[in-house]
Amino acid sequence: MSTTNTKPQAYQQRLMQVILAPVITEKATFIAESGAKPQIALRVASDATKSEIKDAVELLFKVEVDSVSVLNRKGKLKRTGRFMGRRRDNRIAYVSLKKGQEFDFAEVN
Repeated sequence: MSTTNTKPQAYQQRLMQVILAPVITEKATFIAESGAKPQIALRVASDATKSEIKDAVELLFKVEVDSVSVLNRKGKLKRTGRFMGRRRDNRIAYVSLKKGQEFDFAEVN
């Protein structure tokens, strides 16, 4: 696990803003339950980098991260009456944990 205590306070505050919410879908549940490595899906800030996501997960959830994959999902066009609107874009991070690591949303700081 990286030594997050030695990182500057401003960087730690930035890491607290990187993770927005967990992704709770059929695909995310299937990925979390299957495979040799535990994996979680998180909605993250649109300007977050892979290294920031890794550091944020290690800081908030006290687990060791193996790898991070990022997916940019474009917002869909939606109609409201005669007006066209657009949902916002999403950035999803799939975080793989090292073997022996477990993830529990209930134990978040």
